Amino acid sequence: MKVDIIRGRYIDLLGHVPGNIETRLKLAEAAGRLNAFEAIEDWRAELLHNNPLDRKTQQLVHFALLIGSGDTMPAELHARGALKAGASIRELFGVAETAAVTGGMPAFSRAVRIIAEAVAESAETAKSEAAD
Repeated sequence: MKVDIIRGRYIDLLGHVPGNIETRLKLAEAAGRLNAFEAIEDWRAELLHNNPLDRKTQQLVHFALLIGSGDTMPAELHARGALKAGASIRELFGVAETAAVTGGMPAFSRAVRIIAEAVAESAETAKSEAAD
């Protein structure tokens, strides 16, 4: 099974396997539909990992689209993914500014909160890793 490869893609991209992905996997397993789960994940990998955009740009675009659609939890994952891929606070804030134009102040405020939390988490992770 490709399940370990799929998990590895998420770890490489985000640093962990998100809970919703594990839930999808377990449900597909229970339904006897692992092949469908793998097909969906292969499609996703082709579109994301083999995309002409670099990883940082991909994560910033994901963050922007998810802020615009109001999908907070996945936006949080992709803000952290953008930082992991080398995005700066300035670049993330640029996404928040663009969200203000396209989605108004609620989108801007949501983006700012998510960025602040992602930056704090990233700093805490770096501090913890430096101590090890």
